Amino acid sequence: MSKTLNDIQNEVIEEFSMLDSDMEMAIEYIMELGQQLPEMDEALKTEDNIVKGCQSKVWLNAKEKDGRIFLEADSNTAITKGLVSILVRILSGRTPQEIIDADLYFVNEIGLNRFIGTQRSNGLGAMMKQMKIYGLAYSVKAE
Repeated sequence: MSKTLNDIQNEVIEEFSMLDSDMEMAIEYIMELGQQLPEMDEALKTEDNIVKGCQSKVWLNAKEKDGRIFLEADSNTAITKGLVSILVRILSGRTPQEIIDADLYFVNEIGLNRFIGTQRSNGLGAMMKQMKIYGLAYSVKAE
């Protein structure tokens, strides 16, 4: 059986708990996660796919297949790319309703805001909002 959205969030929380609140290690780990993000097609890095409200450039694209939404993302900075990769890991492959209803509690659980500062926290919020907007758009389309 595939993992639930919360199973994956709990995995992320577990991974960060091993870093023992070490800020430097957490930032390095976030950047490592970004390096594992599948390469996004350059053709998708358009103005339409830019997430508004991020200081860095973040591109986000969603495709629907068999009632599920698959997300692709990229960023021009390593830390932001790492953050968006965590969101993609948790939300990609979910139904539109799961994305709309997602309570992304992992952010508070790992104290992500301590590691990334206010600007990036706002950007993370903008990325989460954009993913939920995709969920909404595809749920309306499906009706």
